[in-house]
Amino acid sequence: MPELPDLTAYIDSLERRVVGRKLLALKIASPFLLRTAVPPIATVEGRKVTGLRRLGKRIVFAFEGELFLVLHLMIAGRLQWPAKKGRNTLAIFEFENGTLSLTEAGTKRRASLHLVQGEAALKAMDPGGIEVLSSSLQDFSSRLTSENHTLKRALTDPRLFAGIGNAYSDEILHRAKLSPVALTKNLISEEIRQLHEATIAVLSQWSARLKTEQFPEKVTAFREGMAVHGRYRQPCPVCGSPVQRIVYAENETNYCARCQTGGKILADRALSRLLKKSWPRNIDELE
Repeated sequence: MPELPDLTAYIDSLERRVVGRKLLALKIASPFLLRTAVPPIATVEGRKVTGLRRLGKRIVFAFEGELFLVLHLMIAGRLQWPAKKGRNTLAIFEFENGTLSLTEAGTKRRASLHLVQGEAALKAMDPGGIEVLSSSLQDFSSRLTSENHTLKRALTDPRLFAGIGNAYSDEILHRAKLSPVALTKNLISEEIRQLHEATIAVLSQWSARLKTEQFPEKVTAFREGMAVHGRYRQPCPVCGSPVQRIVYAENETNYCARCQTGGKILADRALSRLLKKSWPRNIDELE
């Protein structure tokens, strides 16, 4: 799922292309995409884009008359400029100066598009997570410890923090040298400070790295240069130990046992049950 750095790259590219331009037509190919009926989607046609912004993991197109198109790409949604047409195309946005397409890989249609009227209606769609890049240590700490969750779950909870998902939470926790299963209530103040600094550093650096004059083509959760995410069994760039993972549902958590968990290998529900006593407890048993 595109996260804050990826969405920042999209928004930066879109701002240079469509702000001040009219949306001439919006063609929706999938009936599952549009999630609102009032106001009618045709209301936005013929209006100029006045700005773009991010709302959590959503991209917001602001139009004249306080109309807002709110796009959530979910896991497999992607944008292309100029538009690409094919069986995975969900929508075509025809602007004065070019076309934008929304595509979604696979058969599951999870991407969504809302049209809402007014700032109040837009605000109602906000999950409520704080923007970490502009947060104080105090605000960050307050949100982090407001509920007792694992660090992985807390960082990816959109009600607590905006724009962080599976990929960059792995990178943040590795940078902070903290276990993904550490409980928020057990953190000491120094660990919270480390996590706050790591979150700002990782999101800022990747946002800057992904900005491009060209329209973003390869928006992926697995990027060259990541420390641990998507690098299972590859060497940690800090200590050289093989990166470990926990697999659950459609997601996985990647971490370095030596850097983050004191050498302990965290139990993977499926494999640890399968291997039982053969399941390695410590990174030294693998090296």
